[in-house]
Amino acid sequence: MATVNERQAQDTALENYFREGEVRARNLANRGPIRLTAQGKLAPEILDSYKEHGFYILEHVFDDSELAEIKAEFEGIVDRLPTSPDSLIDKHGRPALGLGLPQSPFRWSKPLGDPMGGAGGLKRAPVKMIEGEPAAEQPQQVVFIVRGPLQFSDAALRAYAHPGLMAVCEAINGDDFVPFSDGFVIKQPGAGAAFAWHQDGVTHWDHPEWDPEMQGFNFMIQLYGSTPANGVWFVPGSHKLGKIDIHEVVSAAGGNLLPDAVPFVCNPGDVAISNRQILHGSFANTSSDLRVSLNFGFHRRKSVLGVRSKSVEEVFDAERVCKRAEMIGYAIDARRQRFPAEVPFAYKPHIQNGEVYHWNEAARGEINAYYLRDLNI
Repeated sequence: MATVNERQAQDTALENYFREGEVRARNLANRGPIRLTAQGKLAPEILDSYKEHGFYILEHVFDDSELAEIKAEFEGIVDRLPTSPDSLIDKHGRPALGLGLPQSPFRWSKPLGDPMGGAGGLKRAPVKMIEGEPAAEQPQQVVFIVRGPLQFSDAALRAYAHPGLMAVCEAINGDDFVPFSDGFVIKQPGAGAAFAWHQDGVTHWDHPEWDPEMQGFNFMIQLYGSTPANGVWFVPGSHKLGKIDIHEVVSAAGGNLLPDAVPFVCNPGDVAISNRQILHGSFANTSSDLRVSLNFGFHRRKSVLGVRSKSVEEVFDAERVCKRAEMIGYAIDARRQRFPAEVPFAYKPHIQNGEVYHWNEAARGEINAYYLRDLNI
């Protein structure tokens, strides 16, 4: 355990790093509202900036009213979480959310810990991030990811089919894009887990046709805003470098404070786009600010169809890919019902195949545990 002086020195170094990193981030030309051409396509300068930096901040995507709906349902989810990884009840003594699912949708961490990094973590996150010392009143474990949130929140499902975001996805991955994973990422103040420096992709690094977009991207909808202290940090341009030796990068920097990294700084309702091949991570949230990201990931269809995933050791055949893409159809119809004056996104694979999806009570049963069909590469 660090001494008081060591902890104070570390805190001062982090404060300086956060301040300097925000300046670097603000100087990048990679933020602004979604802008579409007269043909409904993403403005090319946005796509160019995203491809150059590996991430982009889409500002003011969700208005206050829709954001309030998402937040209210998220807070309802939190209120029903089990009290520990083995618990069957929530903090009120009621049956906890997620009972009966074949696999728990919750991922846990010790407060201010790094469950991903270092020995015993993920291979793609080999160096543990700086961990904090939580207050005595913190529980032994906290939830830091809720997988498959579209089955728990209609507001999240509707957000999934935001037509502006779907247009961005089509511009990046082509009109036959497919989903792969989604979740709420929760960084509680004084407890939120760190995420060690890593790249998300694991399958296609040696592919003969590798390119910077081959392993997909994430949307990250910000419910409460994001700061250097609680947000994700990126190394701009690193998505174009192939698989990075993270041990070497951290060693050269003398620790986790990578000199070229920048945080994404967002307001509530903003959405960050992040290439999955970019080198990124986040620090334990010792700040007083809550961050919650509603993350949606998407791939090119050709990146997953017929591919043997190294992460789950199975082949993603056409049936599985089509089944996972049903969430797009249900989301589009759920959004159409809630926002009838809005022009819904036209997802071309479903249109071409004559597939029609209706969001109703029967559909709720259809999407139960849909996250088990994730297309992780």
